[in-house]
Amino acid sequence: MSYSGYQELLVKKQEKILLIQFNNPKKKNALNRIAYAELGRVLGEVNEDEDITIVVITGTGDYFTAGNDLSQGSTDAENDMMAYLKKSNDTFRDMVLGFINCQKLIVSLVNGPAIGIGATIVGLSDLAWCSEQAYFLTPFTKLGLVPEGGSSYMLPLILGRSKATEMLLLNEKLSATEAYNFNLVSRIFKTDELKSVIWPKLEEYSRFPPNSMREGKRLIRENFLANLLQANDAECKQLLKCFQGDEFVQAIINFATRKSKL
Repeated sequence: MSYSGYQELLVKKQEKILLIQFNNPKKKNALNRIAYAELGRVLGEVNEDEDITIVVITGTGDYFTAGNDLSQGSTDAENDMMAYLKKSNDTFRDMVLGFINCQKLIVSLVNGPAIGIGATIVGLSDLAWCSEQAYFLTPFTKLGLVPEGGSSYMLPLILGRSKATEMLLLNEKLSATEAYNFNLVSRIFKTDELKSVIWPKLEEYSRFPPNSMREGKRLIRENFLANLLQANDAECKQLLKCFQGDEFVQAIINFATRKSKL
């Protein structure tokens, strides 16, 4: 099975591993609606690929991803802003469902800062390792928004309610060391270990019996899957309401003003 037609992502098969890279280094790998759609698409396609046992998600350059591309806007064919925002919200929900429904083991290899959806993707992954340069930040309330990507359920489950509240509501940054101590990642690696330590390990894992891996993942997730699906739906409904609110509109104005001054 081949993977083609991707604009915002680099997608490559490496024997039994499917490598997905965020590829927008000029914007610190910020993700636009096309990237979200492509991410959901590839996570669906890989379920049909019997050659692949592990999906590895990482970024090009120094960032994992800076989160949502706030500079994106509607096209001439989408003059109705609310219609555009609803369509974007639906695309985002479907992308999260791509993570939830993916039968392969998903590994987030966090090579640098993971902001917004970058941090919540880690919570959706089955396994996460990060570099020493990584940090995790979810500035949702500063943007007049609410937690996304299933994070209202997954981050309290992983970090504990208090630490998750610091991140999701108070916009506190989580360092690589804190992420390890609070179980968001299970390993911290040095950049020079990627080729010598990290990839050989992932290649070793990828050769494990595929049916055993798939069924093991299903069993691990079975007890919380329904809650995660419910959280994704509830978050997306509330996000759509937030998009119509004064707080979000003002946050976008502030962002545009800062950008014009740079």
